[in-house]
Amino acid sequence: MLAKSFEKAFDDQDWIFEIKWDGYRAIADLSHKAHLLYSRNGISFLAKFEKITQDFDQQKHTMILDGEIVAYDEKGKPNFQLLQQIGDNPNLALVYQVFDLLWLNGHSTEELPLLQRKELLKEALVETEVIKYCDHIPEKGIEFFDQMKKMQLEGMIAKKTDSLYIENHRTSDWLKIKFTNTEEAIICGFTEPRGSREGFGALILGKYNQGKLIYSGHTGTGFNKETLTQLHQQLKKLIIKSTPFDSAPKTNMPVTWVQPKLVCEIKYSEITKDGIFRHPVFIAIRQDKNPEEINDSTNKMDQPNEKPKRMKAKTPSKNTEKEITLDKHKVKLTNQDKIYFPEDGITKGDVIDYYQSIAKYILPYLKNRPLSLNRFPNGIEEQGFYQKDASDNIPEWIKTTEVYSESNDKYIDYIYCNDKATLAYLNNLGCIDLNPWNSSIPDLEHPDYLVLDLDPSKKNTFDDVIETALQVNEVLLSIKVKGYCKTSGSTGIHIYIPMGAKYEFDQVKDFAHIVMKQVNEKLPKITTLERSLQKRDDKKIYLDYLQNRTGQTLASAYSLRPKQGASVSMPLDWNDVKPGLKPTDFNIHNSLERIKENGDLFKPVLGKGIDMMKALELLQNLK
Repeated sequence: MLAKSFEKAFDDQDWIFEIKWDGYRAIADLSHKAHLLYSRNGISFLAKFEKITQDFDQQKHTMILDGEIVAYDEKGKPNFQLLQQIGDNPNLALVYQVFDLLWLNGHSTEELPLLQRKELLKEALVETEVIKYCDHIPEKGIEFFDQMKKMQLEGMIAKKTDSLYIENHRTSDWLKIKFTNTEEAIICGFTEPRGSREGFGALILGKYNQGKLIYSGHTGTGFNKETLTQLHQQLKKLIIKSTPFDSAPKTNMPVTWVQPKLVCEIKYSEITKDGIFRHPVFIAIRQDKNPEEINDSTNKMDQPNEKPKRMKAKTPSKNTEKEITLDKHKVKLTNQDKIYFPEDGITKGDVIDYYQSIAKYILPYLKNRPLSLNRFPNGIEEQGFYQKDASDNIPEWIKTTEVYSESNDKYIDYIYCNDKATLAYLNNLGCIDLNPWNSSIPDLEHPDYLVLDLDPSKKNTFDDVIETALQVNEVLLSIKVKGYCKTSGSTGIHIYIPMGAKYEFDQVKDFAHIVMKQVNEKLPKITTLERSLQKRDDKKIYLDYLQNRTGQTLASAYSLRPKQGASVSMPLDWNDVKPGLKPTDFNIHNSLERIKENGDLFKPVLGKGIDMMKALELLQNLK
């Protein structure tokens, strides 16, 4: 994805703005054991920037990243020329500024809109001293551009918020806006030096126009003695007998022609109507640029409202859009006819309608709880993604809470859902299921309930899950604890025990572990406590007690699930838990009627917690 030049800053709510880094564009491929770092033209940076690549092992996801390698001078300002001196200065301050995500955990993200890619990137990237997430500001391009100028940076990049990532495509969805006129040019020859100067006198510059190499000026300034010597050595290896131009230019001095393989960056005062640089000054050699990319820039610059050709959407939908008012907040709903469940013909609008119809039942289980957003913006047959950090462009009335993440060493701004407006907003983002924390604001360190997750293998039947759930209930009743169960909406069953926020997560987790040990001892042939998939018997149900940790989430009661049939995670009476029950019995079409008929069976989960210490005493007496 390449940016086109644009002449001035602008404000637009559909655009974001990033710093234009003065460095080497670099792709980091972390999708295999052998990591790669290379320029857009395929030159490996592994050895050259080992200071960066050695931190790739700290990343926790398989990814392909797009970013820029930036060198900083002693004042903390980006300096491109320092990058070329890294061999002589191994202690150079370097940062890989990562601004896009092309691949995540086995799935391409290129067809996701830019903001979704950046949200995923912000969540997945582990920042280090030399690997940083490149942030952005929305809408306010003019103010941001002025700030970049005060900081004496190169300029800014403007990006359309819904732009897809199209490899090696120069698009008007990305625009580069700079303070000084800089450009790349192809070195096509050199003149002899004058006086005491060594190496060469001036470089003959060119660029392509409709496939033809044309003359674009010459530069004899911007070099130091070291640059003259090194560049002259490179040029001598490329000498040819005749001009590489289709039409040889007139020059003041005899020229030694070279193969048009080296690209340099220059700054200049203006470009004439004939495409000639005025007052060009050499800046640096650009090893990361292909000569074929260097085209005549005198053509009219693209306007920010121009759109590149899009890939065909795999899920067609009408661009139906409406604005509704909920809880005194205006909520914009888009693409209501987009198909979310292709096999069932269920649309995005149907999902929103379902959640609004059961809002009074589900909201108590979401209230004041940080949410992990499981988003499927193109429906369940397309790749979904998890998002924890709220984006910068959420409505001001959406409630969020900052929580420090030790694993990411940063604060994450979680959304929580207390009203119908937020519920509709999240559904409109593509949140088909809703996954809250076990604890709630203001006390996130003490869970409101304990969760026992019965997670079957592909070789288990749902009757196996039912047998295990009944055994869990038997253990709980023996220690005078009442558990409340629900279908997961997928293949398992969840059993909840109210804790009343009286105990810490580690205490609750340990208690859950002891309970699950009892169950495993009763049903050793069909259950296991082995967490590792590689070591786990593939014919057994995993008794997952580790859901009882800070930040863990499961689909809420009454939540839809992104599964064929649009099943619902439905609370059950224990009398309903018997062979023949199926997780698909409860779905988007019949759940509201069932809830109205049976009431909220899960309500006690949010009530007074059990006396865990008494329960532990009884557990210890079990044989």
